[in-house]
Amino acid sequence: MSIPKLDAALLPVLERLESAKNHIFLTGYAGTGKSTLLDFFRQKTKKKVAFLAPTGVAALTIHGQTIHSFFGFRPDVTVDKVKRFYRKKDKKGLFKKLDVVVIDEISMVRADLLDCIDEMLRLHGRDVNEPFGGVRMVFIGDLHQLPPVVKKEEEGIFKTVYKSPYFFSAHVFDQLRFEFIELEKIYRQSDESFIEILQAIRNNQLEERHVERLNARFDPQFETPSNKFFIHLTTTNRKAQMINDYHLNRLFSERFTYESESSGTLSGRVSPAPQKLEVKVGAQVMMVANDRDGRWVNGSLGKVDGVKAVGAGEDDVLLVELDTGEEVEVTPYTWEMFKIEYNPASDRLQTEVTGTYRQYPLTLAWAITIHKSQGKTFDHVIIDFDRGTFAHGQAYVALSRARSLEGIVLTTPFQAEFVLSDTTIHSFLSKFKYISEAEVDDTETLEAIGQLVSQAQSEGLLVTFLDKDAFRHVVEPLKYSVETGKLSVSSYTSGTQEVFDVLTLSEFRVLTDIS
Repeated sequence: MSIPKLDAALLPVLERLESAKNHIFLTGYAGTGKSTLLDFFRQKTKKKVAFLAPTGVAALTIHGQTIHSFFGFRPDVTVDKVKRFYRKKDKKGLFKKLDVVVIDEISMVRADLLDCIDEMLRLHGRDVNEPFGGVRMVFIGDLHQLPPVVKKEEEGIFKTVYKSPYFFSAHVFDQLRFEFIELEKIYRQSDESFIEILQAIRNNQLEERHVERLNARFDPQFETPSNKFFIHLTTTNRKAQMINDYHLNRLFSERFTYESESSGTLSGRVSPAPQKLEVKVGAQVMMVANDRDGRWVNGSLGKVDGVKAVGAGEDDVLLVELDTGEEVEVTPYTWEMFKIEYNPASDRLQTEVTGTYRQYPLTLAWAITIHKSQGKTFDHVIIDFDRGTFAHGQAYVALSRARSLEGIVLTTPFQAEFVLSDTTIHSFLSKFKYISEAEVDDTETLEAIGQLVSQAQSEGLLVTFLDKDAFRHVVEPLKYSVETGKLSVSSYTSGTQEVFDVLTLSEFRVLTDIS
């Protein structure tokens, strides 16, 4: 598969993932490049890194392993059970050799699971007294999107032990030193007014003017044009299935049915593509895996133009016209689930295939759930908020799938009540982004500023000064804001985080002796 180039503004972030000594929380708006960064880090790193995810499908996407599989956890794992029953699960010394553990989709990881990971790595890592046994953790994800799942019967006991189900409520979290990296350059959308609306929803700052702009896209009589690919985003699986069945049954062409094949650890547990795929010529489909030859990506839409029977015992070839206009031949794709192991001979981590899943890499796509649209990008979407929303982040995820506001059709008027905001998340992010200026040596601060200005870099990983007690990491060009009179620069020294006074440009020149 062809690999896209990494935007120059993200290169310093890639370097931080490789060289930072502290733990890292990498977050950012939808479409800012988190997945791209993760993929580049996986390919380029020289460290011994385990790439993990909370679900099987997410693990397949990053070519990694599920958290439970990697640590050998049972579904009912608890910290107490780790202490009692997992003392001999040393994975042949793997945990002692780990440099970094990357966890993608961190928003889905519960607090109790993170404490179990900490306990396991303390038991079998390098240092029982260090959080995570001395292994550096990299958490990647957007807390404004997929939340962790706590079953109804667990809610009562969970609340007595943890402040919230989110990973940052884990008891180990307060012992960690983190670098907070927030990606802010959005690659999915370019319309500034649409980006403003999405950010207002994300930050719980929605105003009436934003709602009015969204409702300009309300069209209850909308009919999908035959020459464009529109996809319905629904809040429930049932509604998505109903829409897909309706459209498939309206096609009078022959129905083709293909059963998936699975083996090993993927048997009956993870379905990146339908276990039973039914298509007809004329069916709208979505690709669910990146093509190795770069013809399509996960999320590309298309239409089945034909089915070519190759011969007895051979797989049919599906002819699909992509939304780019290109016609491609699609054959079954094999997903692989890996197990991460340590090879003493090479002193490197290696992966072993433990399961496979084989199916055509597509699914019917007149409609999908908002949940399953996570990570996808579409030119045209019909968003179904007929029953409102029932989960934190649902409205934000749905709207941010579209490249532009003009590509959205609403089947019901948008209401501010659709934005379900979790105050726990906003409180955490506000607290976590900012640290006290008292922790920083003034001399080091000024030396760092002077060095950076002399380098005069045009873009990179920046520290933006919000007030004299605050900072945050962002990605955008180095700039001086005339409107606010504040300067943006970047600084890292020995893995520490610097906090800078707010300076006017004249004050900055005096302090650093720069004319």
